[in-house]
Amino acid sequence: MQKTARNIGVGPEYRERLGPSLWVLVGSAVIAPMAALVFAPLDTTVALVVGAAVGVALIALLIAGAPVIDLHDGVLRAGRAHIDVALLGEPLVLVDEQAHHARGSGLDPRTWHVIRGGIDGVVVVPVIDPDDPTPTWVMSSRTPDRFAAALRLAQATRRTPSRQGRSRSRGRAASGA
Repeated sequence: MQKTARNIGVGPEYRERLGPSLWVLVGSAVIAPMAALVFAPLDTTVALVVGAAVGVALIALLIAGAPVIDLHDGVLRAGRAHIDVALLGEPLVLVDEQAHHARGSGLDPRTWHVIRGGIDGVVVVPVIDPDDPTPTWVMSSRTPDRFAAALRLAQATRRTPSRQGRSRSRGRAASGA
């Protein structure tokens, strides 16, 4: 739903909420009339209010509970997990049949995965930290190319020391500090 890619501040940023598809939201809204039917024998006004409240609450919970992929300040967050981009390898963008395989029979049980049905693109990122038992991260994305590009840029920014930091360290060395 919400996708942003910016280059502001310390490094590149990317944020995407993996919200439910429109069909899931429409399907869950069908629960509202069912809840209203339960209260219809008591009072029709109460039934309409309860039905509307149940429908709105369910849709709000589905949207609020959707996992977020967030790349900010050199840290990738996918759902509840986070990792520094310096510990990640080259991201691989998969779509169509390759993405279907990566989400299904090709999914290693040791991977960290944030997958949503109805989202075709998948980004697979290997973990290069030898101490991490998780070999890869597999994440759904509506814009996998933008996500992979932001991740590559964050990795390049993380590996390249800033000029400002180098000039400060030279200044200290020259002054004897």
